[in-house]
Amino acid sequence: MGKALIIGAGGVASVAVHKCVQNSEVFEEICIASRTKSKCDELKAKLDGGKTKITTAQVDADNVDELIALINEVKPDIVMNLALPYQDLTIMDACLATKTNYMDTANYEPEDTAKFEYSWQWDYKERFEKAGITALLGSGFDPGVTGVFSAYALKHYFDEIEYIDILDCNGGDHGYPFATNFNPEINIREVSANGRYWENGEWIETKPMEIKRVYDFKEVGEKDMYLLYHEELESLAKNIPGLKRIRFFMTFGQSYLTHLKALENVGMTSIEPIEYEGKQIIPLQFLKAVLPDPASLGPRTVGKTNIGCIFKGKKDGQDKTYYVYNICDHQECFKEVGSQAISYTTGVPAMIGAAMVMTGKWNKPGVFNVEEFNPDPFMEELNKWGLPWVEDFNPVLVDELPEEAKQSELVR
Repeated sequence: MGKALIIGAGGVASVAVHKCVQNSEVFEEICIASRTKSKCDELKAKLDGGKTKITTAQVDADNVDELIALINEVKPDIVMNLALPYQDLTIMDACLATKTNYMDTANYEPEDTAKFEYSWQWDYKERFEKAGITALLGSGFDPGVTGVFSAYALKHYFDEIEYIDILDCNGGDHGYPFATNFNPEINIREVSANGRYWENGEWIETKPMEIKRVYDFKEVGEKDMYLLYHEELESLAKNIPGLKRIRFFMTFGQSYLTHLKALENVGMTSIEPIEYEGKQIIPLQFLKAVLPDPASLGPRTVGKTNIGCIFKGKKDGQDKTYYVYNICDHQECFKEVGSQAISYTTGVPAMIGAAMVMTGKWNKPGVFNVEEFNPDPFMEELNKWGLPWVEDFNPVLVDELPEEAKQSELVR
């Protein structure tokens, strides 16, 4: 069918590569490229010998000319950007210059500001249309599957969706007092930023971890979850017609929050450069270097994730609720692809999104979020490739839970 260039060789890229090789009918050839070529070579050594032809390359994803040269050499049908969100725009520039389809799992974030939004990438819409190529934004789990879930709910169960709550629960335990399940720099920037949700056409800002609820997640149990801002809120607020409110909640244990507060208090989560022994260093990047590598957590992590969306709206004039979610087991993921469930739940949809573009099921010129396409083929692929979904037509709504505001160590 075709060839993909995969940029990145971390936890998510590793899962996506495994899945591309499993889906060799679509991915006849892949090239894995990263700043550190040895990581790409390790992945190739693990997976060589199957039907998918694997090559590797070294590339600096911050350098547009290097990216252009590599794309021209590999001639892929799509570039799968599984590098850092800071590199989205350079990779999009290289795709434009070479007229190559593009896909990522997280929206652009400037390195010097803890601000992530779609405006920079949406600005590419006309240029991608003129070039006749597709850019698929946010094809991970959240963003990604949560957007597909939303489009699926609207298509099959609602005339209009009024309320969406996205619930992201990680019930996994890695045994460390403090570690992050994905890139520590991105994770800590996300968590220590102000919360935000969209209601009645405007954004409402909250303090970090100000709004807390306790939710009973299937196969995980009761967990503390906190309102955060997450990028799919921005695209879903724009793309789901008639929406009155959308929020995002993520679970955190008290140990994680206590450690994070202490690190914040001593300045270790800052992204402002400081001088140390004659060198400029960014405290958060130093902290990332001393924390366990998320890729090393796989063998130690036990438990499950439960991520999904609760919808409330109208069908045939009647009130209707619907909850669709996926449960993923950390140990099962590790047995299959050598990674914990956080990377797995992002890497699988990355492969599926790329396959949707390559097979022409999701292929039109321009820049799109996943919810702007037909959700049905993607939903089928989720069941096929390891992220089966469960439906509940009578869920417990977040608004029915007792109020547990301002209980977090982060705001005390």
